[in-house]
Amino acid sequence: MYILSPKQLAKADKVTITNNNIASVDLMEHAATLCFQWLHSRLQGQHIKIHVFCGIGNNGGDGLVIARQLFQHGYNVSCYIVNFSDKRTNEFLTNYSRLKELGVWPTVINNENEFPEVSFEDIVIDAIFGNGLTRKPEGFTKKLIQYINNTKVFTLAIDVPSGLFSDKTLLPKQVVLRASHTLSFQTPKLAFLLPENKEYLNTWEVIDIGLDEDFIHNLQPKLHYISKSDIIPLYKPRNKWSHKGTYGHSLIIGGSFGKIGAVTLATKAALKIGSGLVTAYLPKCGYNILQISAPEAMVEVDDEQVLTYYNFKTIPTIIGIGPGMGTSEKTAIGFEKFIKENKLPLVIDADAINLLAQNKSLLTYLPEKTILTPHPKELERLIGIWKNDYDKLEIALKFCKEHSLIIVIKGAHTAVIDGESMYFNSTGNPALATAGSGDVLTGLITGLIAQGYQPKNAAIFGVFLHGKTADIAIQETAYETFTASTILEYLPNAILDLFNQENIEEVESEKAEPSSEA
Repeated sequence: MYILSPKQLAKADKVTITNNNIASVDLMEHAATLCFQWLHSRLQGQHIKIHVFCGIGNNGGDGLVIARQLFQHGYNVSCYIVNFSDKRTNEFLTNYSRLKELGVWPTVINNENEFPEVSFEDIVIDAIFGNGLTRKPEGFTKKLIQYINNTKVFTLAIDVPSGLFSDKTLLPKQVVLRASHTLSFQTPKLAFLLPENKEYLNTWEVIDIGLDEDFIHNLQPKLHYISKSDIIPLYKPRNKWSHKGTYGHSLIIGGSFGKIGAVTLATKAALKIGSGLVTAYLPKCGYNILQISAPEAMVEVDDEQVLTYYNFKTIPTIIGIGPGMGTSEKTAIGFEKFIKENKLPLVIDADAINLLAQNKSLLTYLPEKTILTPHPKELERLIGIWKNDYDKLEIALKFCKEHSLIIVIKGAHTAVIDGESMYFNSTGNPALATAGSGDVLTGLITGLIAQGYQPKNAAIFGVFLHGKTADIAIQETAYETFTASTILEYLPNAILDLFNQENIEEVESEKAEPSSEA
């Protein structure tokens, strides 16, 4: 699924209207009706007080359609016009008239003294500002948003929470509505996926309003939201005539005294994801631990307690390096020599990233499409400090392009960045915030590349499966009891879930088409 900017969505609106020979107000009716149906299917006519706050633009027009349909279905609804400007869009005016024709006259709010009483048990529908917002809310509109926030009422935001910019950071002291749930038209908004906006978005989902898919595809958007439908085509089925050599040889380099668990987890992950052969290269102190923990793996050893020589004999398909290896002087010297001499594909994690950050001249020696999997602090050491989450993405994109690398920025919506595009993950939950989780991800990506997956696809696929294990496991265990080993335990379930037809993840169960009927 693509992530579109406000300008791209506006263009898609216009093309859809032209190609379907409908009016803009018809598309509005269609989109808002889908929002009403979403709410109606959950309330089933319950007599709950519903407050619909409408701006004076097209987002307000959506709110007027929803208010009209709620009224027609017998709901206890009050509609308000937030009169922050004398300007009105034509679509807003049309739907304002349609509502009045039913005998429903919305209450016009001109100042804070006219705010209605909203109770905690009520529902608020937020249709004040939409996706095209470019300025922060001011005056009584700002105070209205603050008032709604203070009520702690359930708030359903239409398209975006009012006051939130879709694709840029907030301004100082900007007020944004804290939405309980958001119904986003056609695509997710970039703002939904970034930590800095977490307090404004509890949950959200996409409503397919039937915008022209061919036009959207031809826009060639650079931002993608990865769901199951994107992952299934990446999967490589196994051939009956294959053997272990068919699926490559992963070499996992890492570990130091006290941190053998990290390299063990990465090794087990490479095995579990299907790498034909896996060898672990680690200090001698970890030999017995790894051989006992992962009997399927082969083991080579370095110095007694830290990596020093990097003189492995294995000739692998792919090398994953960094988990638990430390940054001692001996390790750093050996690592520099290894990087300068190595020609094999790499997945770099943890302390190997920290060593790169300490000696950035080594970046020029990395093979093209090397994958780096930093956590936030490791990323900061590598690419420098950023002003906000949008700035972080731009700096990372530039860094990847300059060095021909792929960076996996781990987070609630892990992003895979390849210098041209960004791919945001849809799976996972806070259970993954546990020691060793990143080491498992390194092993998964390494094992996928060993099997012939292209580096970018391996990163996207590995991140998706990594998150999916937590989504499945959390149905049977608590966040707190989930460990890195649990990822490996539920990996088979995550893979099998790709082909479970009953649970195929779709944005909508049926593709919605815009209607020519008002």
